[in-house]
Amino acid sequence: SQALVSFVLQQELRAEFSLVAEEDSKDLRKDGAQEIVERITKLVNYSLTSDGSYNVTLSTEDVLKAIDSGRSEGGSQGQHWVLDPIDGTKGFLRGDQYAIALALLDGGKVVLGVLACPNLPLTSLKDAGQHSPNNEVGCLFFAEVGGGTYMQPLDGSSAVKVQVSAVENPEEASFFESYEAAHSMHDLSSLIAQKLGVKAPPVRIDSQAKYGALSRGDGAIYLRFPHKGYREKIWDHAAGCIVVTEAGGVVTDAAGQPLDFSKGKHLDVDTGIIVTNQKLMPLLLNAVKESLKEKAPSS
Repeated sequence: SQALVSFVLQQELRAEFSLVAEEDSKDLRKDGAQEIVERITKLVNYSLTSDGSYNVTLSTEDVLKAIDSGRSEGGSQGQHWVLDPIDGTKGFLRGDQYAIALALLDGGKVVLGVLACPNLPLTSLKDAGQHSPNNEVGCLFFAEVGGGTYMQPLDGSSAVKVQVSAVENPEEASFFESYEAAHSMHDLSSLIAQKLGVKAPPVRIDSQAKYGALSRGDGAIYLRFPHKGYREKIWDHAAGCIVVTEAGGVVTDAAGQPLDFSKGKHLDVDTGIIVTNQKLMPLLLNAVKESLKEKAPSS
């Protein structure tokens, strides 16, 4: 995935470009990795030629170089592409939700985001659950600053503009959180939900598919509170963040501050990340602050 995205960006941009991406080729260059490198090269070449866009054949070294072009550190100067080639690896392995997430930073700000969610049902998760009954799955979300957010089925049919949920009463809101308990403190999320009066049980799904689902109004709140010591990476949130904000939502840390993508590969956030619509945000921030105070060990 990283080799493909990196190669295509280089072909299309035809200029020096900077890519901050999650993977590198270190393990693929080790002894004994030859067979998997050949399989990857075959897949990359098949993907490049199958739709007729590119009439090229990459060598294994070309593929490894394409993967390694994602070594940029990002930062506040110039433009940087930010890629998570498979976000939600455990969801991917389980056959559940995962996403391919690409964003463009300009001067440290996210100006463009694309989120492909191959397993996300085309209809709302409220109706379909995580698995669509007719197997109608596969959504592409894209957004640019000032242009709104669009969702397009991966089969290439036409895109529709999407908006976050307009729910104002927290009792009617539903919320998303990470599927893996290791990725987010579920007990803190449930205390926050309790304080808000949220009635619906949490929808637990992997990856930035949560941002996509929230941007089209499947749920109204997304809470992410990693365990102490974890530092968020920019590729886990950049694309999702603009997809939600351009659909009318708000993304902040637990102190209500916007996420800062200008500091390199990491996001330094206060305690966690909270996402909702503009009406619910003040109530949610309040519930978060109260819950954190209750959870804090008394000195």
